[in-house]
Amino acid sequence: MKKILIIEDEEGIRRLLRYDLRQMDFEVDSARDGREGMEFAKANKYDVIIIDWMLPYYSGVELVESFRKDGIDAILIMLTAKDEESDILEAFEAGVDDYLTKPFSPRELTARIKAHLRRAIIQAQSHLIEVGDVRIFLDEHRVSIGDETVELTKKEFDLLVYLLQNENIVLSRDQILTEIWNYDYDGDTRIVDVHVFKLRNKLESSSVRINSLRGVGYVAKRE
Repeated sequence: MKKILIIEDEEGIRRLLRYDLRQMDFEVDSARDGREGMEFAKANKYDVIIIDWMLPYYSGVELVESFRKDGIDAILIMLTAKDEESDILEAFEAGVDDYLTKPFSPRELTARIKAHLRRAIIQAQSHLIEVGDVRIFLDEHRVSIGDETVELTKKEFDLLVYLLQNENIVLSRDQILTEIWNYDYDGDTRIVDVHVFKLRNKLESSSVRINSLRGVGYVAKRE
């Protein structure tokens, strides 16, 4: 049974999410503030952690940064009323896997959780992706160029996996958003551009190139 932690200070939302997720046969814990959420996350192994941004004691972003620093590899989904592009980018830079603005649809949230869990299962079934001198060790969540390890954020890692799994195939920004971010929001394609830019810089010394087709999308190729 998959295990989910909800970190949310609004009792009504906690109660609603607990009910919906338990109806789907998830095991669910809930915390009412950042400090309690931190304790739960460090004491238990969760598949998914749902995190409100504005929390007492620790903010959602502070929790995400701490979880990733401590090697917690759960799927992290941010719930928040903050919807500026800068807020979304800050959350993804911290290490979230998905971002949902309030008010939100519980059905949409559960659909996204299922999509993330399906992707995690698919990745776990394969151990290595190799394109040119770039190697992705899926079970170790590690990327190397030759003998050198490349440090990637979780979102950069997921993006690279998707691009290399589709080598020589042009992927639109909308396709990338759907696969990696699982949401549709005006202006979101710029998030793809930002992450591709950073990924290109980190792969500069490799034989892999991420080319852009203006007005279409991106394609990964080896030189």
